[in-house]
Amino acid sequence: MSGILAPQTEKYIDSILPARDAVLRQMERYAARHKVPIVGPACARVLHQLALSIRARRVFEMGSAIGYSTLWLARAVGARGKVFYTDGDPENAERARAYLRRAGVLGRVEFLVGDALESLRSVRGQFDLIFNDVSKIQYPEVFRLAVPRLRAGGLLVSDNVLWSGRVGQPASADDKATRAIQKFNRLIYHSPQLMTTIVPLRDGLAVCWKQPGKR
Repeated sequence: MSGILAPQTEKYIDSILPARDAVLRQMERYAARHKVPIVGPACARVLHQLALSIRARRVFEMGSAIGYSTLWLARAVGARGKVFYTDGDPENAERARAYLRRAGVLGRVEFLVGDALESLRSVRGQFDLIFNDVSKIQYPEVFRLAVPRLRAGGLLVSDNVLWSGRVGQPASADDKATRAIQKFNRLIYHSPQLMTTIVPLRDGLAVCWKQPGKR
């Protein structure tokens, strides 16, 4: 996805990012070659930074694909932390498992193959951070399910909330993805439980902080 930042600005940001290690570079090459959607290094660094800033130890990832963002999150939670990986494709899960083993963080990740929303329903307890990158038509349901599962002071982070700029235009009745993202964005900004900011990086990253004392 693109269309949010001017191309020269996006190219500049990419050019100054620190080099990634061999495993991350291999994942980036595979994703580009096989058109696997990943958040990319600029957004992944934001995820990593946010997880570190709240000392996240229990993270639920909704839509993990080959485990690119999983790896960044697993490094952030530390040796005693846990990241729940979810994806509907067993082949993606096996590829992610191999990458995470090579990176030395496999023991920090629990794999759940199937629908991410059903997986969230099945896992007990609260989370420090929930990362949402599922099918866009599911975003409003993610809001309903995920916010109660966050601890006070926890974060709900969602990718693709600007949808290549399409959210800024009226969506046709059959454009279910755009309409769902527009609804989700209204929900997260108007929720009394959340303090929300959309970061216009890559395809739009929504960062929602669950305010202590808000119900």
